[in-house]
Amino acid sequence: MFKTKYLSPVGKLVLLSDGERLSGVLTEKQVSDENKFIENNNIDIFNLAKAWFDRYFSKEKPEINELPLSLSGTEFQKAVWQELCKIPYGKTTTYGEIAKRIALSRNLASMSAQAVGGAVGANKFLIIIPCHRVIGKNGKLTGFAGGLEMKAQLLELEKTYIE
Repeated sequence: MFKTKYLSPVGKLVLLSDGERLSGVLTEKQVSDENKFIENNNIDIFNLAKAWFDRYFSKEKPEINELPLSLSGTEFQKAVWQELCKIPYGKTTTYGEIAKRIALSRNLASMSAQAVGGAVGANKFLIIIPCHRVIGKNGKLTGFAGGLEMKAQLLELEKTYIE
């Protein structure tokens, strides 16, 4: 497992990879065992990801599918992450709306917004899988692994949320 750092306008991000695919984009606080990762700044996937982030922070709206991601999670988490990927740049949605879409796709009467929140919180790809675009049903900013300040900065960058 390899790591590199990316200094973004919203703070330092740690990019993780198996050498072929990106396996995470986290804040430094989220990386629990940095010792198991070998620092390597010259892996192709890291160069590709850094270029993606450069474009994102320049407001170019790069596509999620431009990066090979190594997703590991439950079937439910992956379903939630797929819904996150459908949220357009510059837009937000709620945990409840995602729950409704998943329930509909599974022919269920309802789905727990709290369960969706748990799956959103398990997202290891900050910014790329845009969990920052999910807000509370009352329009308030709610949990984000990078912190609410970072979430607000990302939404401001995308011009989606001003309180």
